[in-house]
Amino acid sequence: VKEGEAIEHPWVSKIIASAQRKVETYHFDVRKQLLEFDDVANDQRKVVYSQRAELMEAQDISETIKRIREDVVDKLVAQYIPEESIEEQWDVPGLQQLLASEFLLHIPLVELLHQKSEMDSEAVKQAILDEVLRVYKEKEEQVGEDALRVFEKSVMLQTLDNHWKEHLSMMDHLRHSVFLSGYAQKDPKQEYKRESFVLFSNMLDDVKYDVIKVLSTVQVEGAEEVEAAEKERQRQAAQQQMYYHHAEDPNTADENSNSEEENHTPYRRDQKVGRNAPCPCGSGKKYKQCCGKL
Repeated sequence: VKEGEAIEHPWVSKIIASAQRKVETYHFDVRKQLLEFDDVANDQRKVVYSQRAELMEAQDISETIKRIREDVVDKLVAQYIPEESIEEQWDVPGLQQLLASEFLLHIPLVELLHQKSEMDSEAVKQAILDEVLRVYKEKEEQVGEDALRVFEKSVMLQTLDNHWKEHLSMMDHLRHSVFLSGYAQKDPKQEYKRESFVLFSNMLDDVKYDVIKVLSTVQVEGAEEVEAAEKERQRQAAQQQMYYHHAEDPNTADENSNSEEENHTPYRRDQKVGRNAPCPCGSGKKYKQCCGKL
């Protein structure tokens, strides 16, 4: 067969058609799987964006902070004083030390437990909440109710944004590693959904924990510092809004890909070029690996 002459035979055509069907089926399955993975991330994105929009519109999130505070205390107490456990299994000193180191709350839980023999986990929760509220009220009297409401919103938004970006990185890592579960006879898609749900739940818990930690440990001297913090939050929020807008815009990727295509336009010519010959576009690659790539 001469160079450049087409090879025509029913067997060859049948083999090529069969190979093409297999390739197309493979790429279709890959695209379908990626879309299913994207659906999981999109559901989580809708939840976060919805919560963030509500925070941006709200003027007073003190009730939200109150619920978050109660959730955090419930989880902490359940961690050190498990449900349906006897008193010998409680780690009250550990809980007392954590409250002091993480939240700057110095509550003599061990002494209270010795003084009140009938004290249970609910009483411990209430003692912690009472002390948290007392300290928080002192800060509110110091800086003013309006200033503290602004600061609460600032902390909530900034914490949510930071954890969401970290979560996206973890989701990307999970997407690349979840296929290894196939070696354990597990469905990668189901494992991805399960693991992503766990990551998302942990992220929400971390947001709550960090918000209460910051609000408990922050030392505010006056309304001026709160106003300065709000200005800084607005600056960061403006930058973050650009990030969220970029993430929501489905045309961004298309624009990037179009610009790449414009930067490397295939070289057209009338004269045939051998597949192993240097590409006429000047890239330095072989023609079959550049403009002649199938």
